[in-house]
Amino acid sequence: MRRGNIEPVGTEKGERRRQALTAAAGELLHSGGFDAVRHRAVAEKAGLPLASTTYYFASLDDLVVAAVEHTSRQELAEGRAQLAAVPGALDREQLVELLLDQLLGPESRVGGLEAQQHRVEATDAVLLRFERLVGAGRRPYLAPLMRALRVELDALLTDVLARAGHPVDPAELRRLIALVDGTVISALIEADPDPRAAAREVLQTAL
Repeated sequence: MRRGNIEPVGTEKGERRRQALTAAAGELLHSGGFDAVRHRAVAEKAGLPLASTTYYFASLDDLVVAAVEHTSRQELAEGRAQLAAVPGALDREQLVELLLDQLLGPESRVGGLEAQQHRVEATDAVLLRFERLVGAGRRPYLAPLMRALRVELDALLTDVLARAGHPVDPAELRRLIALVDGTVISALIEADPDPRAAAREVLQTAL
């Protein structure tokens, strides 16, 4: 049944609107963390009526799950495209930077004329990503999705390492990820944080 000007679930237009809300929620999650994903904010960003968020999603939790899946799968797709774009084997520098892109996000790269401002923005991007990981741990309804996404990320990281002639088993991969995670968390509290540089240094040593 149509409610107001909201298209029914299952129709082509209804699915487009649901996808628009999902994409909007994903953008808010990516830029502002879990607290940014709210019914009104999502509807406004998608340019749809507020009632559409509760029509297409049973609860705010369902909307958050859709946002996490949308954002994470987008990041995984970008990572696979990065790997596919590199011809032949990866050299050591390419390997480290590609691993860091998957674990910290390509937004964590620092460069350009306004290097200091870029560093601040890059650090904020890393902080938001880690807040998302920690925040997911406080939301049990996200656990099944996060476990599934971790399997996909681990597979991508394993492929990246194999392309550089550095095959790893699951245990070694978890150690590398834990090394990066611990280094980043420690680097984030420094007076002039540069978490990607700190993670790069430990990865270069570990590899």
